[in-house]
Amino acid sequence: MKVQIIADSACDLNNEDYQQHEIDRASLTVHLDDQNYQDGRDISAKTIYDAMRAGKSPKTSQVTPQDFSEIFTKYAEKKQPCLYLAFSSELSGTYQASTIAAREVQEKFPDWNLKIIDTKCASFGYGLVVLRAAELAKEGRSLEDITAISQYQADHMEHIFTVDDLEYLYRGGRVSKSAAFVGTLLKIKPLLHMEDGKLIPLEKIRGSKKVFKRMLDIMEERGTDFSNQTIGISHGDVEETALQLADMIKERFEVKDIQIRLVGSTVGAHSGPGTIALFFSNDKYQ
Repeated sequence: MKVQIIADSACDLNNEDYQQHEIDRASLTVHLDDQNYQDGRDISAKTIYDAMRAGKSPKTSQVTPQDFSEIFTKYAEKKQPCLYLAFSSELSGTYQASTIAAREVQEKFPDWNLKIIDTKCASFGYGLVVLRAAELAKEGRSLEDITAISQYQADHMEHIFTVDDLEYLYRGGRVSKSAAFVGTLLKIKPLLHMEDGKLIPLEKIRGSKKVFKRMLDIMEERGTDFSNQTIGISHGDVEETALQLADMIKERFEVKDIQIRLVGSTVGAHSGPGTIALFFSNDKYQ
């Protein structure tokens, strides 16, 4: 029986991705104007960005154990093996919620085979790992093979990104109020990356043109095997800028493919409009 791939909405795949690759989705919750919405299902990322530009501060919350229990049970009942690839446990409690639900469901269905990976990834970097797992599942690979390759892909996924306004990172507790104020005045573009699943400031650069060149420099320093992998770009409602970055990459590197996705409601509620993120593997692509 084909392995079922499950992801949560923080992977920033679009609805076409989920349908085409037969991936099941667990949605995080977005809170806006005293209403709760399921990320990717009944609220659009565009709505979140427009609200943030209007001065609102949407909040998010993890997928609940009950939500996971419902998803897991439908596959356990038919004994379909599953791999759930989770949003970084350093950024959300969603991974922990999944493990709670998994224990309960596996007590009822002890013969059911489920694997869970804390990808330590976010946004479309996480999404690229999910898409690769879905490709392997379609090929009929075993749960053990898909799990091993997915873990490798997650371990070697680089996340290099910048935000348009430090105020959004301040609201999320990522920078101090004074740093956000000074950075905005000086038009400083922070460059960040992921380290063991955490968002870590990397450099501060003045000006957008310089920050994109530096992103490509880091890609050259850290990345490898570009001709055999898909490079990912995600953006906070600035598609034209994402396309410009893609063109810069194509001019500088020989790449197999570049795919662009909109940063979804969950991640976008913290990173804000104007975010640009670049994702690639730092080791041989599997």
